[in-house]
Amino acid sequence: MDVSFLDLRVKDPELKRELLEAVDRVLSHGQLMLGPEVEALEKLIAEMSRKRFAVGMASGTDALYLALRALDVGPGDEVITTPLAWVATANAITLCGATPVFVDVRDDMNIDESLIPAGLTSRTKVILPVHWHGRLCRMTEICRTAADRGIAVVEDAAQAVLAERDGRCAGSFGRVNCFSMNPMKLWGAYGEAGAVVTDDETIRDRLISLRYAGTINKEDCHDPSLNARIDTIQAALLLVNAKRLRRRIECRRANAQFYTETLRDVVRCPDVGVDHIFYTYTIQTDRRDELSAYLQSRGIEVRIRQPFLITQQAAYRHLPAPAPVAERLIRQILSLPVHQDITREELEYVVSSVRNFFSGK
Repeated sequence: MDVSFLDLRVKDPELKRELLEAVDRVLSHGQLMLGPEVEALEKLIAEMSRKRFAVGMASGTDALYLALRALDVGPGDEVITTPLAWVATANAITLCGATPVFVDVRDDMNIDESLIPAGLTSRTKVILPVHWHGRLCRMTEICRTAADRGIAVVEDAAQAVLAERDGRCAGSFGRVNCFSMNPMKLWGAYGEAGAVVTDDETIRDRLISLRYAGTINKEDCHDPSLNARIDTIQAALLLVNAKRLRRRIECRRANAQFYTETLRDVVRCPDVGVDHIFYTYTIQTDRRDELSAYLQSRGIEVRIRQPFLITQQAAYRHLPAPAPVAERLIRQILSLPVHQDITREELEYVVSSVRNFFSGK
């Protein structure tokens, strides 16, 4: 049996029909950039993240970069973040001219909030936690640390839309917060897309300018920036997929629950709860490489996210930081297929394969 890690084909005929109708509407009105669907999407994202404003972006990376720019992060500043993340997080900091300062993680792969104070200096401008694999960081504690020192919090919520903790959802904690909606995300477009949310109207206006080359009224450039406008077609397609988002999350949580109940005696499994939407389902085992090879030999597509810490990548090796937990995790973590289209038969095949590996069958 072949089990894909993620199948991006649109196989649901009703979904395909709605998507094509959405594209047709955009092609008919002709507002291909920042059309009415963008405004509708921004309103929806703001509501979902319980913020006043949302600004659509061309990608999640653009969202991170311009969120930091909107907070005037620049040369001489430092930004606290995690070494266990996709490199785009550190790149956004670096491209602003600031320096990322890496703090180790907990066993749940999120930044360890108890270690953040030791990383703070007089140059710290922002704390940038990443909700890794769809689980929220301990944001109440992080925000308390930031407030005590007058530091802004920017959430990298790329993988965690609608995840909750302490009665609040991803994107609702920080001053400025970022989402990615590329095709791999639970709420995905059919190309690149992202968004920034905030309660601050001045920041909202700055973001609108920054995503349009730093212009005011699309004409007069005040602050040189990039073209980070979201395509109207992607906004229209995201509005279609939004109607299915909660069902997708429910399916993934159910699949995750099945894995956890059937595998927790042979590998370390994540807990299932409202703080986790399972962008990926990631187990931990000291025999990760052997298990990965075995599963792939049986047609099961698995992933290692991430195989390297940011501090181990060529561009950031000059910024070493002690991270014993993160260093251990990247040798142990393995993500299993958990997407909403996986069948019960496929789930059972994955489970039996993992158990057979550990039993020596």
